[in-house]
Amino acid sequence: MSKRTFDLLCSCGGLLLLSPVFLAVMIWIKLDSPGPVFFRQVRVGRHGKPFRIHKFRTMRVDAERSGRLTVGVDKRVTQAGFFLRKYKLDELPQLIDVVLGEMSLVGPRPEVQEFIDCYPPDVREKVLSVRPGITDWASIEMVDENQLLAGYEDSRQAYIDVVLPIKQRFYLEYVERQSLVADVRIIFATILKVISR
Repeated sequence: MSKRTFDLLCSCGGLLLLSPVFLAVMIWIKLDSPGPVFFRQVRVGRHGKPFRIHKFRTMRVDAERSGRLTVGVDKRVTQAGFFLRKYKLDELPQLIDVVLGEMSLVGPRPEVQEFIDCYPPDVREKVLSVRPGITDWASIEMVDENQLLAGYEDSRQAYIDVVLPIKQRFYLEYVERQSLVADVRIIFATILKVISR
């Protein structure tokens, strides 16, 4: 079975199976704070092609005016958003992006152009040679990334100098060793990590 076939089967099945959860979360977001249900942001996809990612909105609608990174206990995050972020439920709408072919279930997480520009050229070329994913080993290992950044005075620079190099190592390893078996392992490891929280 090809990776794309696996992605399509799982994402379509996931959207169908999780439709009651989607509905409940959408109602909660609308009741919790004013604004749209989904957060759409331009990310860099395969071969550098930009696309608009789907996520459940977890912050106030004007949140990006004060920066893109979420650090520590961020006051911009809504009450529903704290729960959705903790259990990674805000990422579920990316199943739509998998169906559309913009993303894969497993792969390097898609970044905004601002941070892609910080990649060394050779690393950027290799990482962008595959579809970005909903989850990967970096996401599992750095699940509390915002708490890590809270320990630095300049969170943006810390993300560039400390977090990005770690993520890039995971991304490169994935690209070089990717397989369907590895994807299944990462998916189950992600589920276990979320449950353990």
